[in-house]
Amino acid sequence: MRQVRSYPKTADLDNPLYYVENINTLVDWVAEHHGDLLTEAERARLKNFRQLPIAARALLTRMIMRSGELFRVDKLNYPELPQPETEAVAELIAQQWLDPAPLLDMNDVFRLFTLAELRLLYADWLAHNGLPKNLPKARLREALADAESEPKPVDRWFEQSVPPVVQVQGMALFDRIRLMFFGNLRQSWTDFVLVELGVQQFETVPFTPESRAFQHRAEVDSYLQMHQCRERLDAGEAADEVWAAIPDPVDNSWLTSRRNRLLLELGRQAERQGNSELALQAWAASGHREARLKQLRLLERLKRFEEAWDIASQWQNGELSDAEAQGLERLLKRLAPKVGEPKPQAPPKPLIREFTVTLPKPDTGSVEHAALAYLSAEKAPVFYVENTLINALFGLLCWPVIFKPIAGAFFHPFHIGPADLTREDFVARRQADFDQCFALLETEAYRPRIVETFKAKQGIANPFVAWPVVTEELLALAMDCIPAQHLRVLFDRLLTNVKEHRSGFPDLIRFIPNAEAPEHRYEMIEVKGPGDRLQDHQRRWLAFFDQHGIPASVCYVRWQDTGNHS
Repeated sequence: MRQVRSYPKTADLDNPLYYVENINTLVDWVAEHHGDLLTEAERARLKNFRQLPIAARALLTRMIMRSGELFRVDKLNYPELPQPETEAVAELIAQQWLDPAPLLDMNDVFRLFTLAELRLLYADWLAHNGLPKNLPKARLREALADAESEPKPVDRWFEQSVPPVVQVQGMALFDRIRLMFFGNLRQSWTDFVLVELGVQQFETVPFTPESRAFQHRAEVDSYLQMHQCRERLDAGEAADEVWAAIPDPVDNSWLTSRRNRLLLELGRQAERQGNSELALQAWAASGHREARLKQLRLLERLKRFEEAWDIASQWQNGELSDAEAQGLERLLKRLAPKVGEPKPQAPPKPLIREFTVTLPKPDTGSVEHAALAYLSAEKAPVFYVENTLINALFGLLCWPVIFKPIAGAFFHPFHIGPADLTREDFVARRQADFDQCFALLETEAYRPRIVETFKAKQGIANPFVAWPVVTEELLALAMDCIPAQHLRVLFDRLLTNVKEHRSGFPDLIRFIPNAEAPEHRYEMIEVKGPGDRLQDHQRRWLAFFDQHGIPASVCYVRWQDTGNHS
């Protein structure tokens, strides 16, 4: 039988040390769900952390949330701590969480002490060497560079007494458990420890051993190694040196996606650094949706037209997002004459219905609301929904699929949605489940499913549902007026690229409940004010609407000329 682990409670925000409750939750969660991926020594350290006196644990939590590992003891001032900071520091030193005498280099000293403090501390040295006492920080650092080079404890940097400096021990362990909790190292401790978790409602997702993203410690190590590679790229290191450190592929789709993104970025870095061959190699090895087009464009710039044409011709037979198809179409059009091939036939130009209205310019409010007020009628009400309505209908219909507990989707109990939502394989890993949901659109069964979910999940975070905007009345009107087959094609397109296709929907929707033909009972309307133009992703949606017979138009608003003419 599958084992479902416990679900933690959120902290009491009336407690000034609520962040300690939150980090306890985090540490306990990792120990319970990923304890087998930790070494015996790491488990012992986490147990020791949980047994620290409350003040010491709170201070250590504050320190790991801050940047860096070195701290001046006199700067550790937190009024909510139940005892003086010095006592908490002494406890953390005794438990080997803090090093009381770390070695500091020049960069550390200049980071820990202000310019005013450094001028005072080095006043005698400056006078002895004939230097002005108000030397700028950069000049002071330059002057000290030759005299002070070896790392040493803080009290050996100065002749006068200075505040003690301590260094947090075990940051590598904290990074490891942060990764296993968040599923990334982009989110900081502050993203969880100081968040008022009780304010938001989260869907309860069963956590089972097989739904974990990490099944082996080596997978955690691989992620950490990739993270280090990304940091090296961000620091401007040569791409070919980083390339040698990228870990081999692993049999883990979630980590494969991370590796694909890393290779995409390495290719960008290699191209910027003039290493075209490495850029091509990295993009060819990356499965990221942006890598192929970058590879082809670089081959084109290198005048390797035949090679680019062969790759592009094979790629166009695959499943592409609209942006990929558009980019590929333009590329093939440019390449065709270079390789002696006929230019690909351009797709038919979509019919985009447009109309213009002239309205008095309102003192307040947006152009969308001005258009809404003008267009709305008692028998044909108009709503300002933009990206919210179609997304909400999809999110409510497919709620169980969105929150399905599969590996790499949920790492902790506080997810708004699955972590792999915008990943290339998001749909493929759930295809059968989505097919079952969409089968409901072939009967009337989808309507009660959406209404029941709306009532049962009210207020619970979902990446597709904007609760303040969506009402039961709006949903009912939408289901009365939008044919189920239209919803199906809209949802299908949404899933071809969730990141790209969740936006770009028209601003307004007009419902005509009493129209005779179902396809005439609604119309989507994009509103453009003076000087505003359609964006590429909006044009792609409008072309899609035309292709599938979905009623849509663009309303251009012009303001009435209220000027006085003599």
